[in-house]
Amino acid sequence: MMRKKSVSASKASLVLFLCQMISALEVPLDSKLLEELSQPPTITQQSPKDYIVDPRENIVIQCEAKGKPPPSFSWTRNGTHFDIDKDAQVTMKPNSGTLVINIMNGGKAEAYEGVYQCTARNERGAAISNNIVIRPSRSPLWTKEKLEPNQVREGDSLVLHCRPPVGLPPPIIFWMDNAFQRLPQSERVSQGLNGDLYFSNVQPEDTREDYICYARFNHTQTIQQKQPISVKVFSMDSLNDTIAANLSDTDIYGAKPVTERQPVLLTPTGSTSTKVELRGNVLLLECIAAGLPTPVIRWIKEGGELPANRTFFENFKKTLKIIDVSEADSGNYKCIARNILGSAHHVISVTVKAAPYWITAPRNLVLSPGEDGTLICRANGNPKPNISWLANGVPIAIAPEDPSRKVDGDTIIFSHVQERSSAVYQCNASNEYGYLLANAFVNVLAEPPRILTSANKLYQVISDSPALLDCAYFGSPKPEIEWFKGVKGSILRGNEYIFHDNGTLEIPVAQKDSTGTYTCVARNELGKIQNEVQLEVKDPTMIIKQPEYKVVQRYGHVSFECIIKHDSTLLPTVIWLKDNDELPDDERFLVGKDNLTIMNVTDRDDGTYTCIVNTTLDSVSASAVLTVVAAPPTPAIIYARPNPPFDLELTGQLERSVELSWIPGDENNSPITNFVIEYEDGLHEPGVWHYQTEVPGTQTTVQLKLSPYVNYSFRVIAVNEIGRSQPSEPSEQYLTKSANPDENPSNVQGIGSEPDNLVITWESLKGFQSNGPGLQYKVSWRQKDVDDEWTSVIVANVSKYIVSGTPTFVPYEIKVQALNDLGYAPEPSEVIGHSGEDLPMVAPGNVQVHVVNSTLAKVHWDPVPLKTVRGHLQGYKVYYWKVQSLSRRSRRHVEKKILTFRGNKTFGMLPGLEPYSSYKLNVRVVNGKGEGPASPDKVFKTPEGVPSSPSFLKITNPTLDSLTLEWGSPTHPNGVLTSYILKFQPINNTHELGPLVEIRIPANESSLILKNLNYSTRYKFYFNAQTSVGSGSQITEEAVTIMDEAGILRPAVGAGKGYSETLFATSPVMHTVRPTFYKVQPLYPRIRNVTTAAAETYANISWEYEGPDHANFYVEYGVAGSKEDWKKEIVNGSRSFFVLKGLTPGTAYKVRVGAEGLSGFRSSEDVFETGPAMASRQVDIATQGWFIGLMCAVALLILILLIVCFIRRNKGGKYPVKEKEDAHADPEIQPMKEDDGTFGEYSDAEDHKPLKKGSRTPSDRTVKKEDSDDSLVDYGEGVNGQFNEDGSFIGQYSGKKEKEPAEGNESSEAPSPVNAMNSFV
Repeated sequence: MMRKKSVSASKASLVLFLCQMISALEVPLDSKLLEELSQPPTITQQSPKDYIVDPRENIVIQCEAKGKPPPSFSWTRNGTHFDIDKDAQVTMKPNSGTLVINIMNGGKAEAYEGVYQCTARNERGAAISNNIVIRPSRSPLWTKEKLEPNQVREGDSLVLHCRPPVGLPPPIIFWMDNAFQRLPQSERVSQGLNGDLYFSNVQPEDTREDYICYARFNHTQTIQQKQPISVKVFSMDSLNDTIAANLSDTDIYGAKPVTERQPVLLTPTGSTSTKVELRGNVLLLECIAAGLPTPVIRWIKEGGELPANRTFFENFKKTLKIIDVSEADSGNYKCIARNILGSAHHVISVTVKAAPYWITAPRNLVLSPGEDGTLICRANGNPKPNISWLANGVPIAIAPEDPSRKVDGDTIIFSHVQERSSAVYQCNASNEYGYLLANAFVNVLAEPPRILTSANKLYQVISDSPALLDCAYFGSPKPEIEWFKGVKGSILRGNEYIFHDNGTLEIPVAQKDSTGTYTCVARNELGKIQNEVQLEVKDPTMIIKQPEYKVVQRYGHVSFECIIKHDSTLLPTVIWLKDNDELPDDERFLVGKDNLTIMNVTDRDDGTYTCIVNTTLDSVSASAVLTVVAAPPTPAIIYARPNPPFDLELTGQLERSVELSWIPGDENNSPITNFVIEYEDGLHEPGVWHYQTEVPGTQTTVQLKLSPYVNYSFRVIAVNEIGRSQPSEPSEQYLTKSANPDENPSNVQGIGSEPDNLVITWESLKGFQSNGPGLQYKVSWRQKDVDDEWTSVIVANVSKYIVSGTPTFVPYEIKVQALNDLGYAPEPSEVIGHSGEDLPMVAPGNVQVHVVNSTLAKVHWDPVPLKTVRGHLQGYKVYYWKVQSLSRRSRRHVEKKILTFRGNKTFGMLPGLEPYSSYKLNVRVVNGKGEGPASPDKVFKTPEGVPSSPSFLKITNPTLDSLTLEWGSPTHPNGVLTSYILKFQPINNTHELGPLVEIRIPANESSLILKNLNYSTRYKFYFNAQTSVGSGSQITEEAVTIMDEAGILRPAVGAGKGYSETLFATSPVMHTVRPTFYKVQPLYPRIRNVTTAAAETYANISWEYEGPDHANFYVEYGVAGSKEDWKKEIVNGSRSFFVLKGLTPGTAYKVRVGAEGLSGFRSSEDVFETGPAMASRQVDIATQGWFIGLMCAVALLILILLIVCFIRRNKGGKYPVKEKEDAHADPEIQPMKEDDGTFGEYSDAEDHKPLKKGSRTPSDRTVKKEDSDDSLVDYGEGVNGQFNEDGSFIGQYSGKKEKEPAEGNESSEAPSPVNAMNSFV
């Protein structure tokens, strides 16, 4: 065993050391030394023990090793020698043991399954790798099965089984719908560890037909899809409707309501189970329960606590996760599922076993001849692992004898080793859960001493500080180190020196006389070597005059001194800091040689200033504080709020008035603008001051109006521009005489709270409004329009009185009069109120419905008599609901809608109806109490309408001349479908449209094969459905037929002008709408279908424009969510696409398209995100030296040719340039044909080579990573993911790897739809 000990502070890269521990040497990692020393092999890199490989890629089994001399490599397979020379598919990398098995050129991964082991060998021994088990990954297809629809009652539990195919490694499971959206999960609905989807109780919203289980296989980069599972939840309402439809009117029917249930565990089953987990792994325990309400899961550990910091709850606490488990985590874990009705529990007995793990792994030994050493191999596990030893890859029991070696269990003891004892030993610790294998060599070396520290190295230190002089060495046996000072000095000894094991000499306190030459001598029995180093001791740096504390007035100047003394051979630097930071960048700060001066000091300059002096060997500093004070103030006028008035006096006291006078206080250099007078009512509200009035600042007397029966006190406040003064002292009190009330209560109302009462309310008078003691109220009422006498009652000082026994909702005359001990207030005015309302008695009659169109109806009714309303008529409510769709004949949950029509209205419109449906409605009258009875249900039907767009349109199986179209029926047919209309036309390279073809398809069809199409041509499809009313909205899609596999490009007729009139032979069901080429001319201008396809730094924007010819388009874009202005790019010509360049990778952008000259005419916004930054494999050819040189040579040749032509022409000669051009025509530049505008015999050999073998999708429906996708991203619309016949989704779930160059071209790909789907996993 070796240990490396740190050397001194020297930072030279080759400073190394030697130490001895347990009689072993450690070889310094000096590259030159390692090249010269022999060393047994050491495995430095190897493949994992369990190596699962992609069966479509070459298999690379790593084995790298080092040693001196360099080792040779050999392999075993399944325990026998593997002769790689006999297998043409297997090669070994040069100077390496790594095997490459060529699978991509005909090899089969299954043929190379097995257990492989690498041996690295040289003359000093042999090291072996782990047993590497090679297994190709497998992603089998889903087993065909017939899935019956799941019909379940609301509230019951449900389990949707996934049962994924058994793959290697096991797949990752997730549930999604047809739109590739992750199915929402909650405490009620969640996915189990086995991939099944569990419903603790089902709800009506769980009804759907696209529960799809996906299995993602990482190694093969494929995703398999199970057939969609249908779930139909029957709610109580729908069950009652079904029962009602099958029973007579006299039958009693009704499904039981949803019953609550106590928890029952869906998984695991039973009351107990067991679980075995390995040490260091993640323990996952799961409990999922059924019940209504949804049970809550709780976990406990019996007889202990759940481990803190390692326990996590997942899947809404249904999964207990404990990371890095150990034997202490064994025990019983109980999950408890509980709701309001009870609980259920399950106990899982967990046992933690352990694969072997190291306690002490064997370490390499470097010994000298005759030395002793040990190799120790200690491991633990559960069960206890067995320890076995090998020597050079051979069990030690049958290995060649070595008299210096003795095996004692987990230890090998070496005594008096010799050079022939060098070998590599392997320790194997194994139990039933795994094994550990470690190589450790014993290297016996006999080497004379070597000193690794460079000669004459100079060390510089400051006086009175330690000095460390290095002497890194190596030798075998370990050399002895001695130090000398001076050329003929004696050996250094004594307490003033410290000698380190690595050869370093330490002088703890170096003095000036320590300067000199020091010699290090290393010797062993094989030789001696010495090395000299130099030591210089320098004087310390000192600040002999430090900066001092300063106090300076604002706008003055100040100076700090910092005078230093230093060693003459050292160059000091002085730095000034303010508050431990750099000085402000201000010209007021002047730094001199020995000082810092600050001019025109401000308050911000206050702080601590530090002078720091640095040399290459030491650093000193000193600080001082600067305090900035204000300059002496100059006298100034003081402006302040006025002083309070004083000497308040009351005169001229009358019953309803009094005169108040006062003397103003000092105005404090700011004139008083006004006085505010406040009063206190000491009788009713003592301590509360109220605003009375205010007068100008020039007035000191005011006549105040008073109320009876108030105990007045007054105070005055003066106000100037600065503010308000403090209030004056209160005046004397003045109690006014009592009087009759001057006013009656306000806001008198009469509203009944019950059908037989009348509640009379009012706002009471305030205290000073009572005008005297004994305030009361006289409440009077009588029924209106009836010759009755007034009924009156006198009540105390309250604000409500209830009259009982009144008829329902009749008008009353009401009045409330105030009175006190002195008499009544003036006669009050009368108000009209009503007794309480009751629910209306009758329903509106003669309800009639007039259907306006398929989505709108008008309803009429007769008003109810006002006497039957029994309250304030607020209006009428129309309840209407859809009974069923006439096209589907299926009932559904009734969702009633309500429209309210205010006032005495007798008709209303019902918008938003669904076409071709049966509806019911009724009408109810509404008053302040509520709704009256409903009118009899009125049934009406809406006529057919146009259908919605087909639910989807997919274009698959492209061939040379055909495409397959598949579609889904409209989500809302809105009637009986009569047919589908398909229109399509080709698109040329300038995005112009060719002739439009229309096909009528029977309504019962869901797919169509179009034949006789042009090869390698893009088509645009328009698809919609029809009812007897008309055509619905259409959806569009684009697709491309594949290229001619023969590699010969047939000349395109009319290339450059558009398409020929005959694109293909039309079938009897097809007819051409326009026989000649045309551009689309929409009736009204608009820009729609803006689509984006983004790469790392650019995005392809495409759109559709409908309207008059307009060539001035522009594209605006910006970072999504940013408030920055839009960036604008002008589109050249009338193209309907544009490439945005210079984008930032991994960034979300917003984009829109507009047309110049049309104010406000632009598309809606679209959002896209650029791809993450990836290392570019392309090289900018313009920056390559060879290309620049080639271009210069070509330019020079052209210049010489022009000079020759000019000379010959001036001589009168003729230069037959045209003849030479005709004779040596560039084969890649041919004239265009005059008849059709195509290029002569030009053929792009790259574009029309036959497809390479393997370029199509393999037979197992998986996509190879080297295959390129036929993407439509350049046209602005991506291609949807494709499915196999068994429903499995094939594609790359993550970004494709870089491809190898193929025939000089590289292809770029748009992101696959599967990439988006993987963001949910």
